[in-house]
Amino acid sequence: MVRILIHGCSGTMGRVLAAMAQTSPDIEIAAGVDPAAQAAEFTFPVYTSFADAGKAADVIVDFSTPKALKGLLEGASQMDAALIVATTGHTDDETALIKARAERLPIFHAANMSLGINLMSELIQKAAAVLGQGFDIEIIEKHHNLKKDAPSGTAYALAESLNQVFLNDKKYVFGRHTRTERRRAEDIGIHSVRAGTIVGEHQVLFAGKDEILEVRHSVYSKQVFAAGALQAVRFMSDKAPGYYTMKDMIVAQSTVSHVYTSDEDALVAIYGIPNDPHKITQVFKKIGELKVNLDMISQTAPVQDKVSISFTLPRTDVERTVALLKEFQTTMPRLQLEVLPEISKITVEGPGMEVQSGVAAQVFEAMADQNIALKTITTSETKISYIIAQDDCARAVSAIKAAFGI
Repeated sequence: MVRILIHGCSGTMGRVLAAMAQTSPDIEIAAGVDPAAQAAEFTFPVYTSFADAGKAADVIVDFSTPKALKGLLEGASQMDAALIVATTGHTDDETALIKARAERLPIFHAANMSLGINLMSELIQKAAAVLGQGFDIEIIEKHHNLKKDAPSGTAYALAESLNQVFLNDKKYVFGRHTRTERRRAEDIGIHSVRAGTIVGEHQVLFAGKDEILEVRHSVYSKQVFAAGALQAVRFMSDKAPGYYTMKDMIVAQSTVSHVYTSDEDALVAIYGIPNDPHKITQVFKKIGELKVNLDMISQTAPVQDKVSISFTLPRTDVERTVALLKEFQTTMPRLQLEVLPEISKITVEGPGMEVQSGVAAQVFEAMADQNIALKTITTSETKISYIIAQDDCARAVSAIKAAFGI
């Protein structure tokens, strides 16, 4: 059970968060802090200051105002609690203050608690990288008529995400009411609408010659932000001091997101190759001349000045590749070959692998529990591929899905 304190509990988002938290069996609202709150309105203790709240909570969730930042940081330090800053409208100096305090406290900071908007940030970066300088970029954000800050903190965050692609060479233009010159190529336009009860809408427009790409995200209920905040609570409940973002949480929750299988390959292992880079190069050069595509290439460390190399290749290319390799036995008499044609290649992939340790160990454990032997394995930052006997494929996939909750 994670105990939370809601800072700004009498505000609209504070009340939405409280209502959702009260239906979450793994979360308890320990207290609220809000100078404007009437304690009788709430089913949990409410205080006017952190000094009165003591050490009531494990995680503080802030849905208040940027003006309260200094007191919030001091209160979190006194309570020795993790902090989720979900309030928008902070200045650069205030953001720097949050990051400085994160050297001593675990702090989660997000301009927008929606998972969808943070995925949008990733998507527009990819679009900007592909479209490049040939497309003009404009950001339009819409919110209800009670929202005070404009542009929204999310609009700024989207602009910053785009600007990273352009090495921060872009310049922000906020509306064009007083501008009379032509649009500059380095501009990113940012425009705000405040009307009615619009919960939140953000649009990024890429406009090129005779074509337009729009990436849009809309929110129809504030419960979206509350749900994101509660996910952040669970994520931060055991974190060490540091500055965390929505991207960190998304990556951590998607350690393994996909499993792929292939039954079209064979495994070839070559033993007893002299530890000579020129001879090893010659082997792969000859295979390349056959126009054979290799995958999962692995080389062992040298033992008695010999190495072993294995790789996968299409089964249709096995016969001619083996015939070629046997020709090397005349100059490398200790060279031996082994071919495993009835194999399956399983690949597990996920963005969280880049920052999560122990993923390989989970794969090994899942296979060991099923008594499935791994023939070979290769890894990258976000991917693990391994070879097993073809008859074991279905059991292996089921074990991986169970181990990673896919």
